[in-house]
Amino acid sequence: MNVGNTGVGTYVYPWDVVGDPACADRIAGLGVDRAILAAAYHTVRAISPLHPSRKIVTANHSAVYYQPDRARWRGRAVQPAVAAWAPGSFHEAAHALQGAGLGVYAWAVLTHNQHLGTLHPELAVVNAFGDHYPWALCAANESVREYCVTLAAEIAGLPEIAGLELESCGWYGFEHLHAHDKTGASALCADAKNLLSLCFCDACETEYADAGLDPRWLRDYLRTVLEPILAGIGDTASTSRDPKQHAMMVEQLTGLAGVRVKAANRLREDVIAAAHDARKDLPVLMHTHLDPSRTGANPGTNPEDLFAQSVGAVYQCWGPIEEGVSTLSKVSALASQAHDGAPIVASLLAVANLGGHPADLADAATALRAAGAHELRFYHAGLATSSDLQAMRAATEAWAKR
Repeated sequence: MNVGNTGVGTYVYPWDVVGDPACADRIAGLGVDRAILAAAYHTVRAISPLHPSRKIVTANHSAVYYQPDRARWRGRAVQPAVAAWAPGSFHEAAHALQGAGLGVYAWAVLTHNQHLGTLHPELAVVNAFGDHYPWALCAANESVREYCVTLAAEIAGLPEIAGLELESCGWYGFEHLHAHDKTGASALCADAKNLLSLCFCDACETEYADAGLDPRWLRDYLRTVLEPILAGIGDTASTSRDPKQHAMMVEQLTGLAGVRVKAANRLREDVIAAAHDARKDLPVLMHTHLDPSRTGANPGTNPEDLFAQSVGAVYQCWGPIEEGVSTLSKVSALASQAHDGAPIVASLLAVANLGGHPADLADAATALRAAGAHELRFYHAGLATSSDLQAMRAATEAWAKR
């Protein structure tokens, strides 16, 4: 089946495709022209409602789903784990999707890695209290950067793929949809979450000191601010009003933000360079956000920096459509350096059971295209019910009419 060139794709896991002979054609039937297939993914428990035999998948650790080149990784302290229960499933799924006329983009998660953060706690983000976040690899750590660069280069060289999408290429912080999460994170204000995401591992403290900052003062200050918030008796506005301390706080936190942006940029630039070196003609896209302080799966990046590196930007438009339209409009206004190899991509949550609104999907797709999106992504065909898939098909048709 040849689905043409719609500029629309959907995310999918290898296990959604493997063992389901109808899956690839079902995805092609949505009118999309590409499938974004997980090649390196984090710990997850996922439903696969339309699979003929496998309904609930529990991937107990972050892993790669292709066959890595062991010669490339030989001697490296940090190496990817291969999904023991599904080795090589990426390759099998990619071939099935290609057989249905779909292009395959590899989907790679980088600094969000519970397995490596547990195995190598020295690589993990450490908050001001000294707590390690094993799910979050530190973007300033040289070993983490080497791992991400090597992984991106290897995946970019996979012969099955027609593009590469990079998730969590930057800082990953406090917020995490962790198993049986009991942090009450939803009750914390955004400022508190941001402060809990700041890293004080050895690598970061060295970078702070090299930039003329005082890591010990910063730790102590953040603890002073966060203690009453976590105890439920204060907020970020109820800190000391001493003018001298306030001025030092502003100076130190401004400097810290600059160091973190520099570290994230260094990681991103090295990863992109490695992917381009592996395959110069390969489209590379970055999952990102306009807010430079944003951590997580879509860490903040200046879109002009991405476009200057011939990298496309994927923006998660999962909230009110007005917010997505605003984001896309701002990015479009900055896209003077963009060209055919650096698209602006909008991602929509298309699964009702995950909080999506399939009934509004077609209108959302139309609005985002009008706001400047070049391409569209649906999250997520493997997690979708039949009615969700029908909504994706209608949204693809609406997108194509513009």
